[in-house]
Amino acid sequence: MLRLYDYLLSANCYKPRLLLSMLDVPHDLVPVEFYPGREHESAAFRKINPLGHIPVIEDDGFILRDAHAILVYLAGEYDPARTWYPTADPRLLGGVASWLQFAEGTADTASAARLCVNFGYEFDLEACVAGAHRLFRVLDEHLWFREQEGLDWVAPAAAPTVADIALFPDVALSEEGGISREDYPSLRRWTERVQRLPGFIDMPGVLPVAPLPYPPT
Repeated sequence: MLRLYDYLLSANCYKPRLLLSMLDVPHDLVPVEFYPGREHESAAFRKINPLGHIPVIEDDGFILRDAHAILVYLAGEYDPARTWYPTADPRLLGGVASWLQFAEGTADTASAARLCVNFGYEFDLEACVAGAHRLFRVLDEHLWFREQEGLDWVAPAAAPTVADIALFPDVALSEEGGISREDYPSLRRWTERVQRLPGFIDMPGVLPVAPLPYPPT
């Protein structure tokens, strides 16, 4: 069975945990005490990932690190419809890849601010917050234009992709790092759409939202 080396409060670990739930993939969670024990930096864990980072997956002997690489693997291996990682459409796939790269930026700013505030990491908090707001403005505007086209997701697809999963925790947990989403209405609507997806699971700081009324009022 697939195993995910996981820390409950990690935004990066939440990304594959969330996709595994949405894909309904059986898996075991292997807790790694990221804080305060810093078990991910231990000699034992470095035998699994020499870089000392989480998350890591182990799937029938195949070991893969890095949250976004894991998302790509899970979508390719466990989504026969190929909607989460749309390899059949090169243009759409390129768009997904570009937003995965964008998500590296939100991880380095919004999530880094959260690590600074909650876990004592010595980052430049002011720079992280400013960088997150710069990226959030870009993403909010992008999502607004998507909505005008009748599209709900980051990539120009009818269904969500791994790009949405890669971005979601960095955005949804941003206020824990002192980054308000008050000025980003399209971004807030998008986070609620993700929270209503089948298979959505919560984590501390991110809860499901109430379903929309049907028929809409």
